[in-house]
Amino acid sequence: MQQFVNEIEILTRLRHTNLVTLYGCTSRRSRELILVYEYIPNGTLADHLHGDRAKNRSLTWPVRLNIAIETAGALAYLHASDIIHCDVKTNNILLDQSFSVKVADFGISRLFPNDVSHISTAPRGTPGYIDPKYHECYQLTIKSDVYSFGVVLVELISSMPAVDMKRHSQEINLANFAINKIVKCAFNELIDPSLGFDSDSKIWEMTSSVAELAFLCLQTDRDMRPTMAEVLDTLKEIQTSEFDNEKRAKLLLNQVKSQPSPNSVTDKWTTCSSTIANTK
Repeated sequence: MQQFVNEIEILTRLRHTNLVTLYGCTSRRSRELILVYEYIPNGTLADHLHGDRAKNRSLTWPVRLNIAIETAGALAYLHASDIIHCDVKTNNILLDQSFSVKVADFGISRLFPNDVSHISTAPRGTPGYIDPKYHECYQLTIKSDVYSFGVVLVELISSMPAVDMKRHSQEINLANFAINKIVKCAFNELIDPSLGFDSDSKIWEMTSSVAELAFLCLQTDRDMRPTMAEVLDTLKEIQTSEFDNEKRAKLLLNQVKSQPSPNSVTDKWTTCSSTIANTK
């Protein structure tokens, strides 16, 4: 019942082209609780990346990058409206016939007053996407959505699921797998070759840049993660080839605190941009 009411309360106050539209619902006293949404005919992003629709190979790199931008735009809008989605994942990103995004499932979303630093609550969400700090400290913030979106970005460039029991025990979670590869600048072991990564230098540059952005989103230290507004701006710059080495360095430096956490992976990593420039 609470998730039913929560979804109604949130969706009735929001209007964004990349959020699913709620048309109506049954009464709380009805035998069955039913929400009526707009019909989104093309399945979920997960279906197209590593599910039943993946064999169609309909998600080219330009389509994937646009999906990332539209999803980031929807999440930035939510955060500006003081709402944390709490369950960002590829199964909750619906696609219409033209592969435009509709972010769905607000059953566990939370209002986030702008005068507090976090919400104390038991961790909720989906394994593989949950912010490790949220899981450890029971403190939910907008940066928890940023972490989850980082996993989505890695799925978009790799076509791999967020959790895969067939991977090495330390890399079952895609986030860990991606961090290990990005730290080593081993993009060829992470990025789906079917995207043209090996044959198109422009795609090589863009997918590598998205990988580096995902790396920042996946930082254990929340203060090292960008905001969704910053993520959105960076993705747009990558799309228009305006994300150069200077902007890449600026984004990284903006996340570095005066006294970096000894547990932060970024202490051991610098951008691979110079390597990218020298090898292409």
